[in-house]
Amino acid sequence: MPVGDVLPEISLLLGAVIIVLFAAFVRQHRHHWAAVLALLAIGIAVALSLPQLGGPPRLSFAGSWALDGVAVAAKLLVLVAGALVVAMSPEWLRTDRRHGEFYALVLFALLGVIMMASASDAMELVIGVLLSSVASYPLAAYHRSWAPALEAGMKYFLIGALTNTLLTIGVVVLFGLVGDTGYPAIAAGLAEGRDSLALIIATACVVLGLTFKLAAFPAHAWMPDVAQGSPAPAAALLTVIPKIGAAVALARFVSLLPPEIAWRAIVAFIAVITMTLGNLAALRQNDVRRLLGWSSVSQSGYALMAIVVLEASERALPALLVFLASYAIANLAAFAVITQLRGRTALDDYRGLARQQPLAATVLVVAMLSLVGIPPLVGFFGKLLLFEVALAGGYAWLAVIAAINTVISLFYYLRVAAAMCLATGAGEVHVLPGPWARATLMIGGVLLIVVGLGAETLIGLTASVGFAL
Repeated sequence: MPVGDVLPEISLLLGAVIIVLFAAFVRQHRHHWAAVLALLAIGIAVALSLPQLGGPPRLSFAGSWALDGVAVAAKLLVLVAGALVVAMSPEWLRTDRRHGEFYALVLFALLGVIMMASASDAMELVIGVLLSSVASYPLAAYHRSWAPALEAGMKYFLIGALTNTLLTIGVVVLFGLVGDTGYPAIAAGLAEGRDSLALIIATACVVLGLTFKLAAFPAHAWMPDVAQGSPAPAAALLTVIPKIGAAVALARFVSLLPPEIAWRAIVAFIAVITMTLGNLAALRQNDVRRLLGWSSVSQSGYALMAIVVLEASERALPALLVFLASYAIANLAAFAVITQLRGRTALDDYRGLARQQPLAATVLVVAMLSLVGIPPLVGFFGKLLLFEVALAGGYAWLAVIAAINTVISLFYYLRVAAAMCLATGAGEVHVLPGPWARATLMIGGVLLIVVGLGAETLIGLTASVGFAL
């Protein structure tokens, strides 16, 4: 077996096991060293992944593991995002008796998401989704003595149980149609013509199953509750990282389907409903974390635009990766600010923040402007590429709807910016003591600017990515 092909994933697995043992035998006040171990494991995984980036696209482990440009780029994005989540966590969890275990769950969640992005076999996709989900449920409800956290965890679990079941049913039906779960065999079998009704059922179940990890309609309802009730670092992870793996997994799956299934219409419908519902719901929020949760739902709708025009536009996959990277940077920067501010959530708590915490307010405003897509921030280039490929793929109407939704989103982001910059503060703002959260906030702010200015390099690095067949 080509074990070297999965050395980055093995480093994450071993890192998680070591952290569990470390947390079991070390006193709680030293558990912040588990964050260092997690960052070390992620750093090793990044170092082992970089040589894979320039290699030819191929399938490993009997065709079940994809080593192509899309999978490796998604893996690196997941690892960098995971490192930022780990870095913003130590001060938040300093007094939690289960502090060290948090980082093991983060590494397991990252591993599951990477499996989703790299899966070239339907059963491996199921395993990746389940591993990511099982590690994410306790992260969502980590503050188990707080009612909103329990509600978020329960809603996340129940929706996940239903959609993961649908995903498994879809994979079983596909196996019954083709007699294999490997993507190359599925593609070859479907090309020969199969029972169209059974194939539609299987496709619908798999797509609905992946909408859960994407936080897209109709499995989106958990996202605002998790954004509000989870620990702020966990909310940062759950609003960003599963979306990366699910988007790549969905793109890889639909690329196997014959055109008569009309999967483009299905995904376009989900995209429109998701972005519109997310933006309209966010307009009504007076809670900044719930607002970011609904914003995350809308961003999933934008990401689906690239999947709709897959194969209709040769730049669809690069556009998807650039958009996911731009969204990840902006949303992580926003949650780094929330973490630094001790998770304050009501909009009233942000009034006058620019006068008392100018750095935090600046980073949050810049992050929200990037989520809208204002140049020269990185989010502008992500959305610009999405609009470009939608037009090139013949979906001008979808680009128009996305543009309207982008204008709508400007209103609720500006509400937060206006409260911070124009209103008078209600009292003193307390922040987390210590260097970790503040350093992550600054890194997020710098990335928003630097990656935006270097967007041409990012676009060039992803220009030739494709799927291994």
